[in-house]
Amino acid sequence: MEDQAGRVLVVDDDETVRDVVRRYLEAAGFTVDLAGDGAAALTRFAERVPDLVVLDVMMPGLNGLEVCRRLRQTSQVPIVMLTALGEEENRIAGLQLGADDYVTKPFSPKELTLRVASVLRRARMPRPEPPTAELVDGNLRLQMTARQATLDGAVLPLTTREFDLLAFFLSHPGVAFSRADLLEKVWGWDFGDQSTVTVHVRRLREKIEHDPAKPIRVATVWGVGYRYDRAQP
Repeated sequence: MEDQAGRVLVVDDDETVRDVVRRYLEAAGFTVDLAGDGAAALTRFAERVPDLVVLDVMMPGLNGLEVCRRLRQTSQVPIVMLTALGEEENRIAGLQLGADDYVTKPFSPKELTLRVASVLRRARMPRPEPPTAELVDGNLRLQMTARQATLDGAVLPLTTREFDLLAFFLSHPGVAFSRADLLEKVWGWDFGDQSTVTVHVRRLREKIEHDPAKPIRVATVWGVGYRYDRAQP
């Protein structure tokens, strides 16, 4: 039952990191492929498509962000980025390119293994039929079956997670949710770095708000989290 838990491609130019992550993932039942740079990662991915990719951002030559961009051109395989502490720009760029999550270095191999399992579990869950074919808030429209969002008729370049987050907000207007709530209800995780939610909300505001610094739709509820307010007629 080689691939019972799943096949994971681990990409990192540090041999020690690759070996530690491999051992923890294999102990959890995963089959692991390894790549030491971006070019090798693309080759291994083409040879045998994994169920998930653990991808380091900072690599010589073809870096992780470029690898993520190329993978997203043809695949929706879940990607967990590894970024160094303080590299917020890289985390945001990775999420914008379609990464599903990130873990900051130095990281706990056990936590990374749990995160991988959680992301895979979420990815494998069958999508329920949307309760409505379309969600509308003024000039903002979400076509649920087509998974397409438009603002003033123009298609919004939302990542999979941004679309899910916006659909959840639109389905629960006027309700304040904590970051932990959103992590559980949108990501399907009962643990993890809640700053993931913060980054996604920030990116979503940049795409749907007229002035992201003064959001009208996705409001911050101080001491709680976020609330979606419908546009005024």
